[in-house]
Amino acid sequence: MESGVIFDIKEFAVFDGPGMRQTVFFKGCPLRCNWCHNPEGLEMKPQLMVSTASCIHCGKCEQVCGKDECDGCGNCVSVCPLNLRRIAGEKLTSGELIRRIRANSGYYNKYGGGVTFSGGEPLMQPEFLIEVLEGLGDIHRALETSGFCPEEVFKKVTGMVEYVMMDIKIFDAALHRQYTGADNSQILRNARTLCESDVPFVIRIPLIPGVNDNEDNYEQTARWIAGAKRLIRVELLPYHRTAGAKYAMLGKRYEPKFDTEKEIRVSQSIFEKYGIRSVTL
Repeated sequence: MESGVIFDIKEFAVFDGPGMRQTVFFKGCPLRCNWCHNPEGLEMKPQLMVSTASCIHCGKCEQVCGKDECDGCGNCVSVCPLNLRRIAGEKLTSGELIRRIRANSGYYNKYGGGVTFSGGEPLMQPEFLIEVLEGLGDIHRALETSGFCPEEVFKKVTGMVEYVMMDIKIFDAALHRQYTGADNSQILRNARTLCESDVPFVIRIPLIPGVNDNEDNYEQTARWIAGAKRLIRVELLPYHRTAGAKYAMLGKRYEPKFDTEKEIRVSQSIFEKYGIRSVTL
């Protein structure tokens, strides 16, 4: 039985697929998007998160630690008098995760929902994800992905779900490398595979001010996905200025390479020109 690491299960999610859903957030992501608002999902291992702004420096965490470097053991969590500490990341077997999902699945099925696998990037843990999907055959299954993974993994997993939400963050390869740390050729190949498949899907574009919120990016993206037989719509997701809120809790700094105060340019007309429905969330 495969094991994997998740960092959250969100109940009553309404923006992660059809109906009301559970969303399971997998830990680990191969990209380093400059605007990432879930930094606790980047690394595969469990991590300590601390609300440092409210810390009274009582020293109780140091008394139970005695380590030069945090290994995510969690010993300090229970002794914090203000409950400012938590571990982001839990290792589960596929069977354990299946049981957790099934515990409430009847309620979500009743309202036309199901379960969505998000992250991080769930396709970074393919063997674990596949075992979970196999154990949920009667539950509506959705995948939220960056598409940055081997083609065989993408084809296998998307062929096992009923709904896919895939990001095409930036169409230009050089800009994609600059702002996400990776080339987008694999992503675009997987997007093409999705367009040619029989799986209902949504393309999502996070709108980053001064980076990809321009007509050229919209045009190239629309042209790439135009004519896809099972494309439901394009979702435009404007950048939120609160994106960097969690970095300090992980001992990291949020250092965006773009002007976070710049006004975002939203355009739906270009997608309409290609016969693609688009919405701004």
